[in-house]
Amino acid sequence: MKTATAEPTADPHWGDNRVLAEDAPVHDWYRFVLAFPPHLVRSYLERFDAQPGQTLLDPFCGTGTSLVAGKAHGMNAIGLDVNPIACLAARVKTSCHEINTKVLRKALKSIVGKADKQCRKLGLVDSDLPLFNQAEQAPLSDDLPHLTDEENRLLLKDSISPFPLAKLLILRAAIRKLDASPLIRDCLLLALAKTAVADASNLGFGPEVYVLKQKKTDAPVLSALENNVHQMLKDIELVRGGAGLSPAMESQTTIIQADARQMSEKLKGRQIHAVITSPPYPNEKDYTRAVRLELVLLGHLQDRKDLRALKEDFLRSNSRGIYVGDKDDKYLNGNTRVESLAQEIEARRLELGKTSGFEKMYHKVVRQFFGGMAWHLKSLKPLLAPGAHLAYVVGDQASFFLIHIHTAEILAEIAADQGYEVVGIDLWRERRATASGASLREDVLVLKYQT
Repeated sequence: MKTATAEPTADPHWGDNRVLAEDAPVHDWYRFVLAFPPHLVRSYLERFDAQPGQTLLDPFCGTGTSLVAGKAHGMNAIGLDVNPIACLAARVKTSCHEINTKVLRKALKSIVGKADKQCRKLGLVDSDLPLFNQAEQAPLSDDLPHLTDEENRLLLKDSISPFPLAKLLILRAAIRKLDASPLIRDCLLLALAKTAVADASNLGFGPEVYVLKQKKTDAPVLSALENNVHQMLKDIELVRGGAGLSPAMESQTTIIQADARQMSEKLKGRQIHAVITSPPYPNEKDYTRAVRLELVLLGHLQDRKDLRALKEDFLRSNSRGIYVGDKDDKYLNGNTRVESLAQEIEARRLELGKTSGFEKMYHKVVRQFFGGMAWHLKSLKPLLAPGAHLAYVVGDQASFFLIHIHTAEILAEIAADQGYEVVGIDLWRERRATASGASLREDVLVLKYQT
């Protein structure tokens, strides 16, 4: 397979997956663990000779890293994601130049003041708020705000303790009742989501989500929310950079909660000049688990029926997301490499005598994942401008009985079959597999499309 690494590796930060200090404003408002960094996006915008006024698409946009970087470059930005929390984050971040800081400050003061009063009535202490005097608190109420039994069953056990959760739910109610624009409410909800995970929960990430051994029985939730919103306000002033409109302020943004496999109709009439994205990888990572607390807290999931409906719109990438009737593999058009890989995985399962329902799905995951990506690439073609460049950040995997999946190479074959020119596969970084310790590549597959 042809590779092209000379240009990208000229970047001194090439391979560094951390957010650089200069990129922290806005990007750090809410970010998924191991999401690719803004400087990677800039490298490819420069390589693609992307111009202000052109349109950048991220069809698996996550929390909006590509879109924020594209807007800073003066480009119009379109993002799609199935995850409503990701869409919320991308929507707020890409609207940072439109946020009225005076209104946001006033709204923050209002909701914290109301939450403060409610907490006092219930005997909840938020120790970082100077107005609170623990000695004067009323006895704790027997009826603290809480989740339903069905909502609790959606969470990892002990994700969050009752007192911090009660404060979050009180703040959520105050935000919902707030008389403000949708953007101001979204800012506060995003800060609430970050507060829930980073400040109030018992969750850790390394990179999979897990529950910490040391549980927080309580946390200063109200003051943490204040701090997170104050950081937003500082960042907004910083990125505006004084008088006048920056290119980002003049560009347009569209965020859509939608399936990247079926986007032709959603984006009909749009012309895309560049795509920079990172789809899910074929592994055993359930992408809803890492954001389950936020999904439940913000009301997107109330029971298992809601969870299944959400998962059914995801690209099939793990055994917990495979359903009867999945037919994405039909878009592979008999790709022999994918079929051979699926057969190898199933043969290894039989050899090892593995009989769990999830393990029996591994070979189906491979077929459905690569079939779904073929469907996505087919759906994308009518939207691309002549000569459009595309960059897909993807990682090799070995989750299925340690059988190596060369993700970028297989996607390159599929893209070539769809009529894309494979410009190259750039090694972005290498990481260690959790189970085996083997070195796995994380690559950027670079494509070009000519009608």
